[in-house]
Amino acid sequence: MSAVGDAVRGPAAEQRHQERAHGDHDRHGSTLLAAAVSPAGPALALVPAAPAVYVGVGARRGVTAAEVLELVERTLAEAGGRGLRPAALATAEAKAGEGGLVEAAAELGVPLRVYGAGALAGVAVTDPSAAALAAVGTPAVAEAAALLAAGEGGVLAVGKRKSARVTCAVAYGRG
Repeated sequence: MSAVGDAVRGPAAEQRHQERAHGDHDRHGSTLLAAAVSPAGPALALVPAAPAVYVGVGARRGVTAAEVLELVERTLAEAGGRGLRPAALATAEAKAGEGGLVEAAAELGVPLRVYGAGALAGVAVTDPSAAALAAVGTPAVAEAAALLAAGEGGVLAVGKRKSARVTCAVAYGRG
């Protein structure tokens, strides 16, 4: 039973659920419908939903899902603390079939979005890479993919982070 439903049943239920709120929104929506119970009674309000988190990932051939997930978790922690869940992983089209990236996205339960080298190259980044340019035809994968996945108005929260075989960046946006 929802907090609103319980509160309507009487003062004891209202007291149990005082200041409790619940809501729902789609992962890419901009509005959250929240139901809250306070001493004044149940109320509904439309409030802006938090932006979604998008993780851009670049990787060398043969990378494992464990390597990808380790850097993704560390980078997400930098972006705002443990427990952040990405809406998607994003990478270069040339890496779309890379087993470690595909498996990492599956373990996280999110889609793996892919972008062509031309689209990625069109995104201004602070740390372009000659190695990425030579390997996949764009000077940036992680940062550019994160920003493209975040959509118009996306903001880079954590710039490119590196491990031995993975690069990762985090952006906030509406997708």
